[in-house]
Amino acid sequence: MPSQEQLRALLAPDSTVLLTVECQQGVVGTDSALPELAREARSSGALANVARLVAAAHESGVQVVHAIAERRPDGRGANRNARLFRAAERLPVQQLSGTTAVRVAAPIEVAEEDFVVRRLHGLSPIQGTDVDALLRNLGCRTLVVTGVSANVAVPNAVFDAVNRGYDAVVPSDAIAGVPSDYTPAMIRNTLAWVATVATTDEVLGCLRRPRVRRA
Repeated sequence: MPSQEQLRALLAPDSTVLLTVECQQGVVGTDSALPELAREARSSGALANVARLVAAAHESGVQVVHAIAERRPDGRGANRNARLFRAAERLPVQQLSGTTAVRVAAPIEVAEEDFVVRRLHGLSPIQGTDVDALLRNLGCRTLVVTGVSANVAVPNAVFDAVNRGYDAVVPSDAIAGVPSDYTPAMIRNTLAWVATVATTDEVLGCLRRPRVRRA
């Protein structure tokens, strides 16, 4: 774990962005297409911790970006080149554009200044989306990655952030995957090598500073 001084230096409010990954009703909500993942996100406290981080970011002026995965009703533009995509097509709850399934899930609150970035393809919330351009225009140096899943989208986001030159911070108790013992193993054996791993409380201790207004 980093020292609080090291973490505070990484999390300067004017150069930090908080990313929530697929924290949408159709994934982590009560009517999820993936009920096992939704239960884990809620029972582990990860979703509540994401909400705490978002609230603190709003209070301190740290930019929040919500990454949403969705698909058109006709499926055009969606990947079909992996088992995961083909299985998703058969799920009883579809992440269809414009439906409640692709709204950010409670208890996370979306503020007017937040960005909501939607993608129709791929596994990553960064690759092939507007996220990287937004981060650069915002002057981002550190990306805090939260949400689901620790199996696929979260490590994709971390790798893509690091490959693009950002410092990645992962609050270990604000991400979730299945089964429950997979997430800590993946963090320890994979993400800890490329990102700064901390707890939600440690990150909150750095975010809770006087609000900085962006120009």
